[in-house]
Amino acid sequence: MGYMHVDDCTLRPGSGSSSAPIVYFVDSPEHPFDLSPLPSGLQSNVVSIPVASWDDSLTPWVAAGIYREEPDFGGRAGDTLTELLGEVIPAIERANGLTPTHRAICGYSLGGLFSLYAFTHAHAFVACGCLSGSVWYEGWVDHLRSLDLDLTGKFAFLSLGTKERRAARPILRTVADNMEACAGILRQCGCKVRYEQGPGNHLQHIPERVAAGITALDAFLGEEG
Repeated sequence: MGYMHVDDCTLRPGSGSSSAPIVYFVDSPEHPFDLSPLPSGLQSNVVSIPVASWDDSLTPWVAAGIYREEPDFGGRAGDTLTELLGEVIPAIERANGLTPTHRAICGYSLGGLFSLYAFTHAHAFVACGCLSGSVWYEGWVDHLRSLDLDLTGKFAFLSLGTKERRAARPILRTVADNMEACAGILRQCGCKVRYEQGPGNHLQHIPERVAAGITALDAFLGEEG
């Protein structure tokens, strides 16, 4: 394992106390996401966790790469989730004196796919943000549908750019239909779901989508107390 290092994680304090909820954001070591558009009035603490080797660490099982010259996806999300819950989150909270009432997980692209995976495979998170999430991933919707889930009282924020369904690769064009299917499955399991579509393709308006997702999670967590 070893996809994450606690010393690389960044805490953005919210307006709440040390027991305020935490939004864990799946970040990229090579290309960190811009969180500067986040509003200043968030109650939740936001922790960015850089995760290495996204194609391996954030994918739920081995699948063929999108492009011919690229290797297959590694399918190590289960290992990453174990590392996150068993080592990284406890170390972050211990080092910063945090005792959150609730936790949420959020990510973009493959980070969004992993956030939805973590949300539906662990009881640690009461909410998740799947922002332009890679739910086109081979077999993902069928897998989500196969899970025996009770998500009553939990919340998922899903978002997508309106042009993402026009991607060059056929598998990527399934993302909009698959995101709608994910929303329906989560609702059937008792989850409160908010699904938004905004302008642009997968590589446009990223800071705005991230800010909208984390803000929505903070609003839900605030209601939860």
